Amino acid sequence: MVMNIKKFFKKDNSSYNKEKLLLHDEKRNGCCIYFNNVQDYYIKKVIDMGKNDPRKIIFALKMGFALFAVSLLIFWKEPYPDVAQFSIWAILTVLIMFEFTIGGTLIKGFNRGLGTFCAGMLAFVFAQFALLAGEYERVVIVVSIFIVAFFGSYLKLYPTMAPYEYGYRVFILTYCILIVAGNRTRDYNVAIFTRLALIALGAGISLLINISICPIWAGEDLHRLVVKNFMDLATSLEGCIDGYLNCVEHDEATNNSKYNGYKFVIDSSSREQTLLGFAIWEPPHGRYKMHKNPWKDFVKLSSELRHCAFMVMALHGCIQSKIQAPPEKRKVFQDELKKVGVNAAKVLRELGTKLEKLETLSGHENILKEVHETAQNLQKKIDHKSYLLVNAKSWEIGKPNVINNLLEDPSSDQNMSLSSQSLSETAIDMRSMHANWPQYAKDQLVTKSSTLYKKQNQWPSSFSLIGGDQNVDTNNDAIETYLSASALSLATFASLLIEFVARLQNVVDYFEELSQRAEFKEPISIKS
Repeated sequence: MVMNIKKFFKKDNSSYNKEKLLLHDEKRNGCCIYFNNVQDYYIKKVIDMGKNDPRKIIFALKMGFALFAVSLLIFWKEPYPDVAQFSIWAILTVLIMFEFTIGGTLIKGFNRGLGTFCAGMLAFVFAQFALLAGEYERVVIVVSIFIVAFFGSYLKLYPTMAPYEYGYRVFILTYCILIVAGNRTRDYNVAIFTRLALIALGAGISLLINISICPIWAGEDLHRLVVKNFMDLATSLEGCIDGYLNCVEHDEATNNSKYNGYKFVIDSSSREQTLLGFAIWEPPHGRYKMHKNPWKDFVKLSSELRHCAFMVMALHGCIQSKIQAPPEKRKVFQDELKKVGVNAAKVLRELGTKLEKLETLSGHENILKEVHETAQNLQKKIDHKSYLLVNAKSWEIGKPNVINNLLEDPSSDQNMSLSSQSLSETAIDMRSMHANWPQYAKDQLVTKSSTLYKKQNQWPSSFSLIGGDQNVDTNNDAIETYLSASALSLATFASLLIEFVARLQNVVDYFEELSQRAEFKEPISIKS
């Protein structure tokens, strides 16, 4: 009996241990799968980064080659055996100076060179004072470090000194290290000049390798970025107009990239300023040798283009607004809106192409002629069909002595009867528009009312359009309010598009100014 009980518990323990081992194996396998997936994901990202921009691989190779070259100083023996001991200064200089672009390397080199040189000269002067001070040598060293740290930290806070903030850090750090090392070795001159020579050697190797092997210019990146802004804005403008005329859904208008191109134009400001700070340090090179440093004018042109991007952002906001014009009214202005969008996008793409080729505009051709004509046609259509953009029932056109009564007694406007119809409304049957639009609004709102209006009532009251309001008078007022607001949204979209065309003139003016300053080449005319 006892043996049977022992066997029973032994079986239970063995089965329990097996289950525990199986559970442990499952967890281990799960962790391995998870880490393998993470590893594959990041490896794929790294590979894709190199494929998308091979220059990053070239930069990494140049960095490795520069460090390889400067690290040979570690094995230096004769003459000047101190070179191997202090070779870390050359290695650190390469690590700090070597930037992705030539302009970044030059500005880092200038900051480090100037900061190191000033620190070395100042350390040499205070070192002489310390030697003359005798037993007060330590006091001179400590006080000098305080003075250098105070003035260096204070001056770098001056607004115009922001680009040289790194130089001030190098100045303070180098001074402290030089003065301490000289005090330790008791030979200030050797410590100072050996380190200065190694820093200069590291800077020279960085510049030589970065410029001579597949140079990466910040000016070229800035040029490509501005050209891309023109193309992205043209695509976004066409997308917003097509989306508005096709009555796209809110989610599609938010997530679709063809509507959101303007965001990249607006967000590119900080990158443009960064590239500009590097590009102005670069010497004339490549296709830019004959041009007079056009980088600041590139940024000004892109800044003016950004004002047009704000208009496209507003157009995109019209697509996402809750109060929408009915499709019937949009179709009335469809041809004019589409022509303005196509011609405006054509102007943007032509400017982008000219900028990419560094060509001037043709002197005999007005690039804005077609877009101005289509914008004028749109404005005429708005004037001709203006009764579609307001609540025509409230118009006072055709009422005798209305203006005179308002001038004599402004308060009479509150008691004035608005029962008469406008002259424009007599030419069309507005009842068909009013009959179709509430039904369209109801169809749209019934599908979304369960999620869109849970938190609070919207204005105008959308429940009145889906039968939520039992008061007939209130229901009619809300419908009329919604009709008026929806019609005005169409007028807003059209006016924003006309404002976009007006701002295009400034973009063209800035482009012509840029082409004159940078001496762009004349376009090659193809003779048939």
